[in-house]
Amino acid sequence: MGLQLLFFCFSLRANWVSLFESDPTQPVSRDLSEAVLNAQSHFIPRLGWFIEGGAALGLNESTVLNITFALLLSTGSLLVIGLFSRSAAVAAWFLHLCAVKSANLMTYGVDNFATIGLFYLMFAPLPDRFALDYVRKKPPQPNHDRADVCQRVLQLHICIVYFFSGLTKSLGIGWWNGTSFWRAITSPPYDIIPAHTWAILTPALPLLGIGVLVLEIGYPVFIWLRRTRLIWFLGVIAMHVAIGLTMGLYLFAFVMIVLNFAAFGLKVFPILDKITPTKAGILQRRRQS
Repeated sequence: MGLQLLFFCFSLRANWVSLFESDPTQPVSRDLSEAVLNAQSHFIPRLGWFIEGGAALGLNESTVLNITFALLLSTGSLLVIGLFSRSAAVAAWFLHLCAVKSANLMTYGVDNFATIGLFYLMFAPLPDRFALDYVRKKPPQPNHDRADVCQRVLQLHICIVYFFSGLTKSLGIGWWNGTSFWRAITSPPYDIIPAHTWAILTPALPLLGIGVLVLEIGYPVFIWLRRTRLIWFLGVIAMHVAIGLTMGLYLFAFVMIVLNFAAFGLKVFPILDKITPTKAGILQRRRQS
């Protein structure tokens, strides 16, 4: 999730101030987004809170936005190296949420899933053995019960997301006959691969669309079954890799792969339990010994 946050910052580094500054000449601006938020609730986090606080200290809008960007970049870096892990996780979630909500008219799925991942990270047992915090000070015994609860909730969350995503797609005819798949891969700015190249694969588009439906709707069932778990896991990972490479949605593909590994990586690849041991894995090794 630290890498996801860094990628998010790097992708917006050239347009951060222009994206979030107040500009009445722009059809979509932070003021409009935050006005929509105010209609929903005054308590939804937003960058406007920082700007108002900075104004009280005599700081202009651009300065506050640059400071916010530097803080977001710093929290992502701290998460990557595992320094001040808990504080960095809380700050990263709050700052990212503020940025996403202040641009909520221009956001899409990757921003929501990144916020979800950072939210779970706040409650996850930290630090792990590869974090600098682990070297800097002797950490307490890991709370395996809390780790199990966090992972179980994330597993159920991911299952619900995939099921309803697939169910929504299946209600129309577009994913069954391939037209929705065609529109997704040929509409700007996602048309990285020319349409004439996809035209060669037109007969296969309905099969690809149905394959997506099967993967997503079947996820809550087959990811739990031992015989089908690896197939479904690799199928979903391959689907997100394909989305990233063919549509340019690299951040979306990356965060979904991260969440899948966080939720089911230990079940699919038990060898990972030796790296990040869970309570279940420790009990199983004790029984075997």
